[in-house]
Amino acid sequence: MTHFAYGLYLAISVGMTIWVARALSSNGEIFLIRCFGQDQELATSTNRLLVIGFYLVNLGFISYRLHDWKVDTVSLIPEVGSRVGISLLVLGLMHFFNMVMIARFGRVVKDWARDQAAGV
Repeated sequence: MTHFAYGLYLAISVGMTIWVARALSSNGEIFLIRCFGQDQELATSTNRLLVIGFYLVNLGFISYRLHDWKVDTVSLIPEVGSRVGISLLVLGLMHFFNMVMIARFGRVVKDWARDQAAGV
């Protein structure tokens, strides 16, 4: 039963990680373009780097959580649900952290890009 729990946990967690990364990437690029003063190339590059980091951190965390399971048929759903829930919380926290950092550094980059365009 433990192997089934591992498989179920991995399928759900990895699937959700991929779905969230794609959604954030496709919807976040417009936000990045505006944060970076309409610099499309910088926004696209930053977006790709954020997605790579997102995958690395989340898949690493998901893999880390694959230890010390003792699952039987009664505890299968609560155990898998708890682990998926923790993974979702990490995904959410990472998203909000990234948004705060982008908003903070986006203004700095926007000002820098404006100065560069003006020849300052």
